[in-house]
Amino acid sequence: MKRWRSISRVVLALFFIAAGVNHFRSPGIYLSMMPPYLPWPETLNLLSGAAEIAGGIGVLVPAVRRAAGWGLIALLVAVFPANLHVALNGWPEMDLPAWVLWARLPLQAVFVAWVYQSCLRVRGSATCSAL
Repeated sequence: MKRWRSISRVVLALFFIAAGVNHFRSPGIYLSMMPPYLPWPETLNLLSGAAEIAGGIGVLVPAVRRAAGWGLIALLVAVFPANLHVALNGWPEMDLPAWVLWARLPLQAVFVAWVYQSCLRVRGSATCSAL
């Protein structure tokens, strides 16, 4: 089980790091999904990308893994309104069917569970912070 948790953390880290880098490489994708009521969309995009990169790296570092896990969960909760916005209004930069946009909403819960299981769940008296 320990091996699977380690593999899960590496895949999780790669996912968040790649997504974070993409915020810098293709900002238009993320800017187009921002609800119009949010101020400073460019800054929010860069901050969320940096947070994804930092969180992805953090889940690989035992000393900061728990903090990184909680940070990623907070980020997933924080970006939920943008996912709801595109489900309700469409996503101009992406040619995706409506069902995909709606499927992204429960997928956020799957990501939260993945982060929790990989980085925060305590098994017995040992924490998940040891590789």
